[in-house]
Amino acid sequence: TCGGGAAHHPHRCAIFSLFLVFLHHLISERETPMLDFIALRQKRITFEALCAGLTIADLHRLTDEMIDTQLNLVRDARDTDLLFLPSDPAAADAYAADTSEANQPWTLGHVIVHATASSEECAAHSSSLARGVPTAGRSRWEVPWQSITTIAELRQRLEESRRMRHAFLDTWPNQPDLANTYLAEHPGAKPRNAIQRFVAGLAHDDDHLAQIAEILRQSHAS
Repeated sequence: TCGGGAAHHPHRCAIFSLFLVFLHHLISERETPMLDFIALRQKRITFEALCAGLTIADLHRLTDEMIDTQLNLVRDARDTDLLFLPSDPAAADAYAADTSEANQPWTLGHVIVHATASSEECAAHSSSLARGVPTAGRSRWEVPWQSITTIAELRQRLEESRRMRHAFLDTWPNQPDLANTYLAEHPGAKPRNAIQRFVAGLAHDDDHLAQIAEILRQSHAS
């Protein structure tokens, strides 16, 4: 995830709060709203309650809504925005492959390839869980962010991720095994079934939306 998080830096927190207002407006305007991740962050709803009653059709729809939201955010992006290094004093990536980059702000391309890789992992896990397969460990591969050099390639990455997530959902049986659970390897993790694991990827995508908007704001203002 993004180093530090909005709550740990006043400037980022202010940007994040404004973005939450914007997202809440989008949610309220939809006939079939996206999941209310704002309520989840504010602890007004539990993750289990957020996922209650969701169907595979809902997951297909929510996938399209998330990818469309990301594409809309980068609608006016330019190739020069991709490698723009934003100001982010709270940057901290404990999982950076190169330790020299642990406190380096993320570029737009870096955020997108990270977010898509994480959601694809959750979708892959959901496929195994739904089919009753014992599921543990990681199932993740991230496109090197340095390989994305144009906005066209960035959009292609998002569309590729859309296709992959729908494909994983298409492997679910008609009666998915929702008693089968996955336990992530981090402190405080709770067992998640196929629906919950898939939604975890969407929640992670949502966590990065404000960051994408802020990178572009800084880039266009520079």
